[in-house]
Amino acid sequence: MNLHLSQTAVEGLFDAPLPVQKAFIKQINYLVRNLNHPSLHAKKFDEAKGRWQARVNDNWRFYFTIDRDTYRISEIISHPQ
Repeated sequence: MNLHLSQTAVEGLFDAPLPVQKAFIKQINYLVRNLNHPSLHAKKFDEAKGRWQARVNDNWRFYFTIDRDTYRISEIISHPQ
Protein backbone atom coordinates (compact mmCIF):
# COMPACT_ATOMS: atom_id res chain seq x y z
CA MET A 1 0.00 0.00 0.00
CA ASN A 2 0.99 3.59 -0.62
CA LEU A 3 0.52 6.67 1.55
CA HIS A 4 -0.54 10.18 0.70
CA LEU A 5 -0.73 12.94 3.31
CA SER A 6 -2.92 15.94 2.57
CA GLN A 7 -1.60 19.43 3.24
CA THR A 8 -3.86 19.53 6.31
CA ALA A 9 -2.33 16.30 7.61
CA VAL A 10 1.21 17.57 7.02
CA GLU A 11 0.40 20.78 8.90
CA GLY A 12 -1.23 18.83 11.74
CA LEU A 13 1.83 16.60 12.00
CA PHE A 14 4.16 19.59 11.95
CA ASP A 15 2.18 21.27 14.75
CA ALA A 16 1.99 18.12 16.89
CA PRO A 17 4.47 17.56 19.75
CA LEU A 18 7.57 15.51 18.87
CA PRO A 19 6.40 12.37 20.75
CA VAL A 20 3.15 12.46 18.72
CA GLN A 21 5.12 12.84 15.48
CA LYS A 22 7.23 9.80 16.36
CA ALA A 23 4.17 7.77 17.37
CA PHE A 24 2.44 8.71 14.10
CA ILE A 25 5.38 7.42 12.06
CA LYS A 26 5.30 4.15 14.00
CA GLN A 27 1.54 3.81 13.47
CA ILE A 28 1.82 4.56 9.74
CA ASN A 29 4.31 1.72 9.43
CA TYR A 30 1.75 -0.59 11.04
CA LEU A 31 -0.98 0.73 8.74
CA VAL A 32 1.00 0.05 5.57
CA ARG A 33 1.62 -3.54 6.67
CA ASN A 34 -1.70 -4.40 8.32
CA LEU A 35 -4.86 -2.28 8.59
CA ASN A 36 -6.02 -4.60 11.38
CA HIS A 37 -2.93 -4.17 13.56
CA PRO A 38 -4.22 -4.02 17.18
CA SER A 39 -2.23 -0.88 17.99
CA LEU A 40 -4.13 1.13 15.38
CA HIS A 41 -7.65 0.47 16.64
CA ALA A 42 -8.67 1.34 13.06
CA LYS A 43 -12.38 1.61 12.46
CA LYS A 44 -14.78 3.08 9.94
CA PHE A 45 -15.59 6.57 11.14
CA ASP A 46 -17.95 7.72 8.39
CA GLU A 47 -19.33 4.84 6.34
CA ALA A 48 -20.96 7.13 3.75
CA LYS A 49 -17.67 8.89 2.96
CA GLY A 50 -15.47 5.82 3.42
CA ARG A 51 -13.56 7.66 6.14
CA TRP A 52 -11.54 5.71 8.72
CA GLN A 53 -10.12 6.67 12.10
CA ALA A 54 -6.97 5.21 13.67
CA ARG A 55 -5.08 5.85 16.86
CA VAL A 56 -1.75 7.66 17.08
CA ASN A 57 -1.76 7.40 20.88
CA ASP A 58 -4.33 7.79 23.66
CA ASN A 59 -4.84 11.47 22.84
CA TRP A 60 -4.33 11.76 19.07
CA ARG A 61 -6.07 10.26 16.03
CA PHE A 62 -5.59 10.29 12.30
CA TYR A 63 -8.26 10.04 9.64
CA PHE A 64 -7.92 8.48 6.23
CA THR A 65 -9.66 7.00 3.24
CA ILE A 66 -8.63 4.04 1.13
CA ASP A 67 -8.32 4.75 -2.58
CA ARG A 68 -7.39 1.52 -4.39
CA ASP A 69 -3.80 0.91 -3.20
CA THR A 70 -3.36 4.21 -1.34
CA TYR A 71 -4.14 5.32 2.18
CA ARG A 72 -5.00 9.01 1.95
CA ILE A 73 -4.37 10.62 5.34
CA SER A 74 -6.59 13.68 5.65
CA GLU A 75 -6.01 14.84 9.25
CA ILE A 76 -3.95 14.28 12.37
CA ILE A 77 -5.68 15.83 15.35
CA SER A 78 -5.89 15.80 19.11
CA HIS A 79 -8.70 13.51 20.23
CA PRO A 80 -11.27 15.20 22.47
CA GLN A 81 -11.62 13.47 25.83
